[in-house]
Amino acid sequence: MPASTSSSGPAPGTTQRPSSDPRPAIDVHDLDKTYPGDIHALRGLTFTVAPGTVFALLGPNGAGKSTTVKVLTTLSRADSGTATVAGCDVVRDPIGVRRRIGVVGQRAAVDLEATGTENLRLQGELYGLRRNALRQRVTELLDRFGLTDAAGRVTRTYSGGMQRRLDVAMGLVHRPEVLFLDEPTTGLDPESRAGMWDEIGRLAGDEGLTVLLTTHYLEEADRLAGHVAIVDQGRIVAEGTPDALKADLRGDAIHVELAGSTASVAVDDVTAALAGIEPAVRELVVSGRSIRARVDSGAAALPSVLAALERSGLTVATATLARPSLDDVYLRHTGRALHDSSPDASGPSREEVAA
Repeated sequence: MPASTSSSGPAPGTTQRPSSDPRPAIDVHDLDKTYPGDIHALRGLTFTVAPGTVFALLGPNGAGKSTTVKVLTTLSRADSGTATVAGCDVVRDPIGVRRRIGVVGQRAAVDLEATGTENLRLQGELYGLRRNALRQRVTELLDRFGLTDAAGRVTRTYSGGMQRRLDVAMGLVHRPEVLFLDEPTTGLDPESRAGMWDEIGRLAGDEGLTVLLTTHYLEEADRLAGHVAIVDQGRIVAEGTPDALKADLRGDAIHVELAGSTASVAVDDVTAALAGIEPAVRELVVSGRSIRARVDSGAAALPSVLAALERSGLTVATATLARPSLDDVYLRHTGRALHDSSPDASGPSREEVAA
């Protein structure tokens, strides 16, 4: 996916729509998409994004996030449903959509044989920016993303974090109304990831830009997004602000890791061991030798949980107690933790293969 996509440059004098416009920046209704091999990427996907906000689609690889981005950026068509971006229908007015968006895909789209300056200039020329305006914009973006000193170097010599920053800058050259960031920090080291988070936060806060972010990082969605939609198997299973989603979960989360040499423990054994203890556990999920549950009072319940497991011959290796997190929200709505839903990192997801 290119850093930004357009089949035509913007009309002269085109300006960014003010965030006070009452229209949704993105409006999606009942999108369905099936790939060959009966791979259902999207199943009635519906959501709305307000202007000037950071909206996160949170879910594991293969959940349908990248397919959603492809449909909304006119790189793919849904089998059914409707979607508008910046007021333009993605099917009826794809050129209008492309003029108003920037896109940063999962893989950097920079030309490795061109310099940082050359990458940005080419992107601006594709959008019809005039010479002086383009020169000023390139200088501004190089400075903003900390690339001024490396502007004259070919990007093959850039670090992964520098290439990713340049990629985002390329998506911003033409001052889009909506920026799509598809897994923008995958593969970055912690320092580069933190820097990217800071910049994404500033985009919406300082410029009123609407950002649609796809991610499988819980902390990323929690920190950046004003609104989160949790995606599972092509459907949105929960939606709201991060704080509101977590507030819906009463009590505390208990996470226990069992000791032992076997790969997993029987769900029935754990259920029987914890039956009847007070305070009662709920939303019990067993994955391998990991046990997750919710309780009204963690401090009161944890000793009873540990004692009950030990009495049943289930030796506890570690136990933690925490306030609700987005992973707990995902667990409630899907029956599994987010990290348990992701495919093996060594191979592509079903969605990536289909795409």
